[in-house]
Amino acid sequence: MKDEKAAPEPKKEVQNTNRRDFIKKAGAVTAGAVAASTVFSPAAYVYAKSNPIKWRLQTYSGAALGAHVIKPQIEAFNRAAHGEMEIELYFADQLVPTGELFRAMQKGMIDAVQSDDATMASPVDISVFGGYFPFSTRYSLDLPVLFKYYGLDQIWKEAYDEVKGVEWLGAGAWDPLHIFSKDPIRSIADMKGKRVFGVPTAGKFLSRYGLVPVTLPWDDIEVAIQTGELDGVAWCGFTEAYEVGWADVCNYALLNNVTGAWCGSYFANSKSWAKVPPHLQELFKLSMDSSHYYRQIWYWGGEAKLRVEGKKMELTTIPAKEWDQVVSDSKEFWNEIASSSPRAKKVVDIFTKYSEIMEKAGVPYRYS
Repeated sequence: MKDEKAAPEPKKEVQNTNRRDFIKKAGAVTAGAVAASTVFSPAAYVYAKSNPIKWRLQTYSGAALGAHVIKPQIEAFNRAAHGEMEIELYFADQLVPTGELFRAMQKGMIDAVQSDDATMASPVDISVFGGYFPFSTRYSLDLPVLFKYYGLDQIWKEAYDEVKGVEWLGAGAWDPLHIFSKDPIRSIADMKGKRVFGVPTAGKFLSRYGLVPVTLPWDDIEVAIQTGELDGVAWCGFTEAYEVGWADVCNYALLNNVTGAWCGSYFANSKSWAKVPPHLQELFKLSMDSSHYYRQIWYWGGEAKLRVEGKKMELTTIPAKEWDQVVSDSKEFWNEIASSSPRAKKVVDIFTKYSEIMEKAGVPYRYS
């Protein structure tokens, strides 16, 4: 009887075999499906390859500077897009004057822009904070922190959501603001009457000390300094001054900086952006992050190296007691801007809170 009860044992072997066969067949079906999806591209992908999205993007920067602040990003994006999209890059004033960038993008004459809000004349109440807002940052890392963790990203999005036809895609930090000139600046009085090329907000602030902001096409600046039309620039840090040739025509570099980082953004025409599929939108934003990372390193290393090893300009400094007055005056300037709109006040309040936190945090966030 015991042997009869053991008779069903071979049936188990049959069940195990069937189970293994099922797994093998299922695996074969899955592999076949994967192979099919690999060999036979979806219709949408085939269409995208044969009808790539074409963009024209213009940057605020000239070609020499653009080789660092945007060209590597656009080249990388075009490679990664695998023929589905191609961005044609144009430098300062090549398609439209920089001051007309916003309107040209809004009308669809160009698809995207890299610039600060103020220089491109954005019609939003926070445009004054684009570029260099006096003493709002000490280091380049301050700016992305303000956007990511202190709410500036929400404020910028809110402001541009009110403007028809344009998408704000994100902001990043560039270099600090120094003054480079043909004649030395060793006191506040030395600023008086000096005609400089610079960004609007910082120029407006510095004009109270007699500095005269002048607007010219970017590619004309070097010649304008050589001919005496300009006395210098208040536009950038040491890295850019050396890279674009301005250090060759300026004799002096003022070490006192007005702001620790330039605030620049990426923008797109709304219709152009809507035509970009989600995966390419994400790819473009990733390429923006890559560009921000590149600049952080390029500027951070370049500023220190050129102050120490650069031989083209003599370094000057405005005494601390005088410069403290300039820093103090910036608070009055902040209050003036804060009174211009409720949203501008929100931004100033964020700068104030952030500054207080950094001062309390001490080294290495703030040294004094």
